[in-house]
Amino acid sequence: MNKGVFITGTDTGVGKTVVSAGLAGAIKAKGIDVGIMKPVASGATWHNGKLVSNDVRFLVNAAKSNDDLDIICPVCIEPPLAPLSATLLYNIEINIEKIHDAYIKLCKKHDFVIVEGVGGILAPITDNYLVSDMIKAFGMSAVIVSRPGLGTINHSLLTINEAKRNGLEIKGFIINGMDEKHSGLAEKSNPEVIARLSGVPLLGILPFDPKVDESLLKAGDIVQLLSQHIDIEKIIS
Repeated sequence: MNKGVFITGTDTGVGKTVVSAGLAGAIKAKGIDVGIMKPVASGATWHNGKLVSNDVRFLVNAAKSNDDLDIICPVCIEPPLAPLSATLLYNIEINIEKIHDAYIKLCKKHDFVIVEGVGGILAPITDNYLVSDMIKAFGMSAVIVSRPGLGTINHSLLTINEAKRNGLEIKGFIINGMDEKHSGLAEKSNPEVIARLSGVPLLGILPFDPKVDESLLKAGDIVQLLSQHIDIEKIIS
């Protein structure tokens, strides 16, 4: 089953949620019925007696989703830890079958589904199930979100090589959060170097949007920026 894309990243904090939210809004603006999913979320907080991830709330708000939160995020963990670490320290059980069932339900409801992973491609969900295993199980193509600064060549190539080693299809990579701090020669040449060495296409460079505030659920101009700077057609083709 392949009805969308899986958004992964070179690390935690590279902006997967912002990219996923912007992409959902941009594709929805094309008249396509879009579903969103964050299968596993950690660092969740209590709202009205229910554990909810702020990332999920941000995604729902940006995509204007009406789907049940239990389907969008079937596994929600309170400790701000990698899923496997949380299970070991707090005796939390992660039901992989529940995650798969939720994904199938979203695919049946929507024409296109955007799934945001947790951490990077090798982030462990259980002892024998990584994010890369989830991408493969979902039968999805991956979009990799990378940082704009120094070190991104190494992190991006490691992620791309691991994805290829696992037989995953990669739609391309996105450089996220480009701003005046990243205006040097290295930052300007990084995207071309990554594409050249990996053979994976650059989907675009997303500018930093100061209006985005995930904690306050403010999506700023992310949908418009993503529509302008990212190759949407290549992602949905």
